[in-house]
Amino acid sequence: MIQAVGLVKRYGRVAAVQEASFSARPGRVTGFLGLNGSGKTTTLRMLLGLVRPTAGEARINNRRFRDLSHPAREVGAVLEQGISHPGQSGRAHLTSQAILAGAGRSRVEALLDRVGLTEAADRRSGNYSLGMRQRLAVATALLGDPPTLVLDEPANGLDPEGVAWLRQLLRDHAGQGGTVLISSHLLAELAHLIDDVVIIAKGRVTCEAPLADLYGASGRLRIRSRDQHRLWQVFERAGGRVTRNGDALEVVGLTPEHAGEIAFHARVPLHELTVETPDLEQIFLDLAAA
Repeated sequence: MIQAVGLVKRYGRVAAVQEASFSARPGRVTGFLGLNGSGKTTTLRMLLGLVRPTAGEARINNRRFRDLSHPAREVGAVLEQGISHPGQSGRAHLTSQAILAGAGRSRVEALLDRVGLTEAADRRSGNYSLGMRQRLAVATALLGDPPTLVLDEPANGLDPEGVAWLRQLLRDHAGQGGTVLISSHLLAELAHLIDDVVIIAKGRVTCEAPLADLYGASGRLRIRSRDQHRLWQVFERAGGRVTRNGDALEVVGLTPEHAGEIAFHARVPLHELTVETPDLEQIFLDLAAA
């Protein structure tokens, strides 16, 4: 369980984060979204004890990061690229980090295979591509087999195959009861991964909700029939907001089931009833600008 409780971070007179509160729950993947300068990375760094809050608390499993007995076994993080020494091989990097995390050498070999770096394990990490460095960073986060993962732009530099691999890895982690908090600018891809959404704008959390609820709240209906005028009237009486788009009506505020029943009772046959769900990017931009 990850909890931010009234987090505040000020740099002089500038408030980077203001009263930010949210949670990320076990068994679910939570997307943490924010524009550049929104306070997103500062918040993640407060969660991981890298930045001291001006006020409020960041908790992992109901404890501050600095109070965790074995941090690497409780939370894994990817916050920055190029975390390994460029002269070290991928295997040497993981081996040294495994010693710090209390993990065995067998764990290193298993993770090299899991992240697809076995063949490149003895190459200097300084010669790795950006995508390979990201895979190595994910492997490092997993060394202690932690139940909680905090990942800031982990898909940056990954090719489509790598993005699909990361998505499956994180879904498997959540499916086993783990907690995943992830930020990414690849919103179209994130929509296939996350269960919950937290949006931060200008240092404040403006939205915290299941993704399915956001889709339901933001969706609109496209409806065609032979009597558009009649449907317009009955939909508005039922509380829907109706506009015209070409030969169809666009209706907001009614479920497909409710709209169908209204049309049935009004005795107006429908030629089309389509749910037009906006993409995550548009939802995010609307809420971030709110």
